[in-house]
Amino acid sequence: MAASAHPTPTGQPAADFGPAASFYDALAGLAFGGALRRAQRATLAAGLPPGPAPRVLVLGGGAGWVLTEIWRQRPQAQVLYLETSAAMLARTRARLLRHPAPPGAAVELRQGSEAALRPGEQFDVIVTFFVLDCFEAAALPGALARLQAARQPGAPWLVTDFRPAQRGWRHWLLAAMYVFFGLAVGLRVRQMPPWPAELAKLGLVAGWEHRFFGGAMAGLVLHNARPA
Repeated sequence: MAASAHPTPTGQPAADFGPAASFYDALAGLAFGGALRRAQRATLAAGLPPGPAPRVLVLGGGAGWVLTEIWRQRPQAQVLYLETSAAMLARTRARLLRHPAPPGAAVELRQGSEAALRPGEQFDVIVTFFVLDCFEAAALPGALARLQAARQPGAPWLVTDFRPAQRGWRHWLLAAMYVFFGLAVGLRVRQMPPWPAELAKLGLVAGWEHRFFGGAMAGLVLHNARPA
């Protein structure tokens, strides 16, 4: 689950992850070791478009670690960083003071969800890392449609997230996470939305996929399906 929140079908935020800002990354490391960062790093390596300066949309980036990794791999990337939590954005700004953007790179920190995208904004790659699991099922199709509209033709869409599960230990892991974040930050989502199926409905297929943490997490690089 990402340190971000998104509107529900009623238009209210699903949660405010601000109260978790000070311990979110440490908690993720304690619970999952380095699996979350390994998944993100590998997906970026597999899916960032060539060239030093792609225009990148990051949705729900939390406290900003992913910016460092994007710039390590694409030193002049131009990033729009959408994050709903003011506390997470504050931590990202503090991180940028310690780890500033390299020469030629740029980032715009914008508070908001995918609904904060402006008409006509287009990106060479969409990055949604551990954020789709925070959507209520009814809100997910509309959110994905807004993101889809911001893709340049043929632009890759990078996803890392927990995989939906109906039984077994992965199911109980997800249930425990939703209970924890419901108590900690008021997350109203109670179960994993069917994000793989909703992305497939947009005509997206995985050109690259890898699983992490015993198969509980997936990293995907999505592209438009080729016409039959």
